[in-house]
Amino acid sequence: MSAAILKVSDLSVHYGTHAVVSEVSFDLAAGETVGLVGESGSGKSSLARAILRLIDSSGGSVEWLGEDLLMCSAARMRAKRRELQIVFQDPLASLNPRMSVGDSIAEPLRIFEPGMDAAQRQRLVAAMLQRVGLDASMAGRYPHEFSGGQCQRIGIARAMMLNPKLLICDEAVSSLDVSIQGQIINLLLDLQRETGMAMLFISHNLSIVRHLSHRVLVMFMGRLVEIASRDALFAAPVHPYTRALLSAAALRSPVEPPAEASPKTVGCAYQDRCRYALPLCAASAPPLAALESDLWVACHRAAEPGFRYS
Repeated sequence: MSAAILKVSDLSVHYGTHAVVSEVSFDLAAGETVGLVGESGSGKSSLARAILRLIDSSGGSVEWLGEDLLMCSAARMRAKRRELQIVFQDPLASLNPRMSVGDSIAEPLRIFEPGMDAAQRQRLVAAMLQRVGLDASMAGRYPHEFSGGQCQRIGIARAMMLNPKLLICDEAVSSLDVSIQGQIINLLLDLQRETGMAMLFISHNLSIVRHLSHRVLVMFMGRLVEIASRDALFAAPVHPYTRALLSAAALRSPVEPPAEASPKTVGCAYQDRCRYALPLCAASAPPLAALESDLWVACHRAAEPGFRYS
C-alpha cells in the first residue's frame, strides 16, 4: 500500500455539550478501501461529515495531501472538494427532484470547469451514465422516474465526474435490495481499479465490508476501539465489542443496546456490556494502542497473553 494521503488525527465533534466523535485518528492510502463499522449512533456518519467539513469539528486535524483541511479558508476548501466526494445513504433524497439527472451529473463540471462548453459537458455526462450502467438517453429524466438502485448509480456518477482521489460511501447500499447491493459494490470496485481512488466505506453490513475493505475501523460511542487488517479482524477480533459485533452479525441479531443513553465520562464506554471488564476499566478509558504493526486496540486487557483467543 502506498503512503497515506489522508491523515485524521484526534478528530472530535460535539453537538452542544455531547461528544459524538472523540479523538479519532486513522490514515488512508491511495487505492485503499477502509471500512468503518459500528452500531447505529456510534458516530460513523458524523466522522465522515467532519472529515469533509460538512459539519464543524471541535478539535483535531484532517490532513489531506499534507494540508490540514480544518485550517483551509472557505475558498480553498471549495477548491479541494473536487478531490473529495461522498455518496449518501438515501439515493433519492440526495438528488435534486427539480433537476434532470443529466443536469445533476453535470453540475460539478459547471462549478469546477466553467470554461467547458455545454456540448462537451453533455458528452462527458453521457459517457459517465454508460460507465455506471445506465443509458445515455436517460439524461433528460428526473429522479422520481428511477429505482433506488438507479438513483444510487446516478449519485455515484455525479461523485465521479471530477475523478476524485477520495470517495466516502456513507451507508451507500443499505437502503437497496440485496441483489442491487452487489451490483453497486462491484461498480465501486471497478471504478476504484480504474482510477486508483481511496475509499472510506461506512456500513453496518459486515459481509460487504469484508468483501471490499483492506482494513477495518471499529467505532463505539464515538471512539475507535479497534483498527485491523480485514483478514485479521474477521479471523480473530480482539476488542470485546468487535467480538460482540461479529457474533451478532453471525446470529443475524442486533447488538445488545447500551445500558445507558449516553457514554460514560470516566472509564471504558463499553464496560457495562463487557464480560472481561476489570475495576481498571471503570477507572480509566483505555487508549487506542498498537499491539502489532497493523493492529490497534483500545482495551486494557488486549495485551494479556491469550486474551484475543479467549
